[in-house]
Amino acid sequence: MNMDEMIARINALYHKSKTEGLTDAEKEEQQELRKKYIASFRNNLRSQLNSITIERPDGTRENLGEKYGKKNNS
Repeated sequence: MNMDEMIARINALYHKSKTEGLTDAEKEEQQELRKKYIASFRNNLRSQLNSITIERPDGTRENLGEKYGKKNNS
């Protein structure tokens, strides 16, 4: 399931929960989809932050992902 399909299914389950209510199986599916979405979001953000490189006024470059990214891998 790609990200667009996952978001569409999460939204569909949310709307159904507000109108008719969800079965136990649908509640479990909703929780699992939310967990997967959050994990994917965190991994994407971590990847973006680890690829940040700053250039100092003296022209040197420092990759912040190499400096800080490996410290907190949770």
